Amino acid sequence: MSHNTEPTPRPALGVGLAVAVFLVVQLGALALVPDFSEAGLQATPDPADPTNTVVYVGAILVMTALMLAAFRYGGDIVVKLVILGTSGMLSWYVFTELLPGPAAIAAAALVPVLLWVHPEWYVLDATGAVIGAAAAGVFGISFGLLPALLLLTVLAVYDAISVYQTEHMLDLASGVMDLNIPVVLVFPLTLDYSVFDDEETFADDDTEDRATATDGAGESIADATDDGSRGVFFVGLGDAVMPTVLVASAAFFSPAPSLGVPFVPGLNLPALLGMGGTFVGLAVLLRMVFAGEAHAGLPLLNGGTIAGYLLGSVVSGVSLVTALGLGPYL
Repeated sequence: MSHNTEPTPRPALGVGLAVAVFLVVQLGALALVPDFSEAGLQATPDPADPTNTVVYVGAILVMTALMLAAFRYGGDIVVKLVILGTSGMLSWYVFTELLPGPAAIAAAALVPVLLWVHPEWYVLDATGAVIGAAAAGVFGISFGLLPALLLLTVLAVYDAISVYQTEHMLDLASGVMDLNIPVVLVFPLTLDYSVFDDEETFADDDTEDRATATDGAGESIADATDDGSRGVFFVGLGDAVMPTVLVASAAFFSPAPSLGVPFVPGLNLPALLGMGGTFVGLAVLLRMVFAGEAHAGLPLLNGGTIAGYLLGSVVSGVSLVTALGLGPYL
């Protein structure tokens, strides 16, 4: 089931917003990496250890199971509160680098309040961009090149399986959509769109017809719902965060020389072309989204990022062995 909105949806508006949010997440993560490293926010004791990937993927599977159980047994509010608390914490990581202490605390505390009282699409997208940059920055300095590459590869495969075969990601996305939390990026095709206007419509829709999003742990799918006539499309925040983990890791761990870009001192050619690969994948994904089907986002996005990163490494004179992080094992 879908309904038309007036004025006529303009795909260029939604696409432009999507590109802008992805760009903020990637540039934000790159800008935050040096400060996060200095602040000791590295989440793993040894970023070069490939087992970091196993641990993180295991955590995703556990979180997925817990969230599915919560949605099934009426624990939606618990999921929402956890996400709101996490949003405040990640926002604080960012605001402490931009604002003096008390102001940073106040700004971070305001984030979950806004998400609770007025979760309009622009609040969700702005918060998603901030916490996405923070999450990608933290994981970027926590996963060395090999673990980051393994992480993106495994999650791309898992995303495809969970969307196209087991389809449990569709069930999870259906539950997340009801909560209006910033694990879902909302890109309207008309300026008068409101998430509150769609709530009644969503209540009448079948699961297969509803716009779908993310599980909140890094996996995501995207869907425009039918022919896009609803005037909005949704992309999981994980689609923006996961590719950026490799981009941030490349900027932090790759021996390629810096390009000397202001505000993103670690940006090098592998990271830059990795970003380019992300946007190539995004372009293909959005083309599929506007065809009206739910799709796994990470195979395209992660695949494009990995390809761009490897190309940038070779062009900058970094051997494939080093780019793949295999040096210690050969």
